[in-house]
Amino acid sequence: MRILLTNDDGIEAPGIRALHTALEGLGELTTVAPYTVQSATSHGVTFDEPLMVHRTSMPDGSVGHAVDGRPADCVKVALRSLWEDLHGKGSRPDLTISGMNAGANVGINVIYSGTVAAAVESAFLGVPSIAVSLHLGDRTRIHFDRAAEIARVAIDRILEHPLDPHSVVNVNVPRTESPDAPMPGIAVCPMNTAPASDGYEKRTSPSGQDYYWPSGNGMAFDHTHPETDVEALMDRKITVTPIEFDLTDHPRIQTWRERLVASQS
Repeated sequence: MRILLTNDDGIEAPGIRALHTALEGLGELTTVAPYTVQSATSHGVTFDEPLMVHRTSMPDGSVGHAVDGRPADCVKVALRSLWEDLHGKGSRPDLTISGMNAGANVGINVIYSGTVAAAVESAFLGVPSIAVSLHLGDRTRIHFDRAAEIARVAIDRILEHPLDPHSVVNVNVPRTESPDAPMPGIAVCPMNTAPASDGYEKRTSPSGQDYYWPSGNGMAFDHTHPETDVEALMDRKITVTPIEFDLTDHPRIQTWRERLVASQS
């Protein structure tokens, strides 16, 4: 199996390097990731600047490719051009794995996440994908290696079952506070859809101009539901959430047809 590995924290981030090591033996890895940190860039893409590609070394000595762009850019460049340059005309990866992100991507954070956007871009282009993120909590020391081992177990479980070309699976690993943290259980659950309750602190610059500084930790929400990803992750479970890129509100299509089309006849 050929695997495209990407992320949004940048190709030098500890999360992608730990996951690269943990994925050993799963397949042939090709890493194409952002050159710099691109957290919370969502599904932005670059149109008016060249996407420079830099070669770098990965933990196993293989060559990684760092793109001066956003996570979705990396996947688009990889699947539309770079992959064939590396592996031959007409070739494609069998799977894209995006992560491991330093910070959870649950609830409404999925919308803002560059990690998830890279996975969605892959599925949109016909390569199934898995996004992997790690809940950091309030600990100062994060055991990325153990978290990546836990993520590998979840990935292996997912890959026991077929993924269609447009599948996206969002995985979150609970905070891992020791190098021998036990293997958590898995919860398959929907994303929590409540707004984040983070606010903005109003401040005044030395010149007298008002500005607003974001406050909060990104994991506070107006409310949570006990059967959703936020609650399951707080309960120290691996969350697995299948998501899709079709934003159509299908149940309301007919309602709007009746409102806007039927009235014309």
